[in-house]
Amino acid sequence: MGSTASAKNGTWRNWGGTVTAHPAREVAPASVDELVAAVRRAAEDGLPVKAVGTGHSFTSIAATDGVLVRPHLLTGIRRLDRAAMTVTVEAGTPLKRLNAALAREGLSLTNMGDIMEQTVSGATSTGTHGTGRESASIAAQIRGLELVTADGSVLTCSATENPDVFAAARIGLGALGIVSALTFAVEPLFLLTAREEPMPLDRVLAEFDELWAENEHFEFYWFPHTLSTNTKRNNRSAGPEQPVGQLAGWFEDELLSNGVFQVANWIGRAAPAAIPTLAQVSSRALSARTYTDIPYRVFTSPRRVRFVEMEYGVPREALADTLRELRTMVERSDLRVSFPVEVRTAPADDITLSTASGRDTAYVAVHMFKGTPYQRYFTAAERIFTAHEGRPHWGKVHTRDAGQLAEVYPRFAEFTALRDRLDPERRFRNDYLRRVLGS
Repeated sequence: MGSTASAKNGTWRNWGGTVTAHPAREVAPASVDELVAAVRRAAEDGLPVKAVGTGHSFTSIAATDGVLVRPHLLTGIRRLDRAAMTVTVEAGTPLKRLNAALAREGLSLTNMGDIMEQTVSGATSTGTHGTGRESASIAAQIRGLELVTADGSVLTCSATENPDVFAAARIGLGALGIVSALTFAVEPLFLLTAREEPMPLDRVLAEFDELWAENEHFEFYWFPHTLSTNTKRNNRSAGPEQPVGQLAGWFEDELLSNGVFQVANWIGRAAPAAIPTLAQVSSRALSARTYTDIPYRVFTSPRRVRFVEMEYGVPREALADTLRELRTMVERSDLRVSFPVEVRTAPADDITLSTASGRDTAYVAVHMFKGTPYQRYFTAAERIFTAHEGRPHWGKVHTRDAGQLAEVYPRFAEFTALRDRLDPERRFRNDYLRRVLGS
């Protein structure tokens, strides 16, 4: 995911090209006071207001026909507290800038997702996560936040100050207010050794519990129309630092994973019958590699091939059955799927509407190349995910509504009651929130 969302002639589009919006006006506040003023003016004009980051959500969670708040001037580190081992950053700070700034200070986040183009507020508000046996989502690393609510109040929230808001607003979906700053826990910079290795799908599923237990961070990609996966294990290392070489990195991460993969998807879109063969060739082209580097360079990778994505979190113990059913569905259908299926994990957390709230979770993400019809594949996959009590990623394609989501989130009513208190007039409303949270 290299570039961000776009705006032209009053039209806003997300990165994946799945959402278009026509806001009445856009504002770019450079301070919390200016953000407060923008929210209050929207109320005076009777307009809804939404903040948007870099547009990496595939849902319309940030879309509005009212006031669109762009936080790109609310960036940078506000405070670094080495005694408490926290960093407070403005909400519009891109994760890639935060990671680089922390590394210069000899510090790091504990865990990351697999891209870092998003703003800190956009990533956390939608529940962005990586993979981890004990370390959870980016939102679970939040130790405090600042929230501008519908009446223009500025709430400071933590486990001890406004704790009910803190429990929900770490993944607030933009429904409780606009996050203006976030405080993250940090730790001294460390090294990770990554081991990437092809492995048969049946072996991965049979040994999944052991692979999960033996590695701090384990994930894998399954290539539909094959029985092949590529696994990745990240574990802390004493060093020495041995990053991927510049030439090897260009060849493997840019040429193969982006350039050649892009061409293969173009071919597959034009001639779907070729996709199974292309998948076999792609899976066999993978080779094992091991490297050691600072965390964000191991956790993240460039994603330049555009796609549409659905991701669900299922109970971790349901992962093997979920994958086997997904494989059977693809094999028995005439679907042609050119993108690998991504599988990651997260421990249970205490965030009200986190996909890992209260339960150890395995994430299964399905993708289709941009411009390729995806509805049949996603509909069939979603049927499997929901049969296993799946919870959809808030920023990725899904069809669930408030009634259905209330059944898989034990604290759903707690969140909606808090929304009623903080935003009774629905200043932060849009069609997506109306569907997933109710009116």
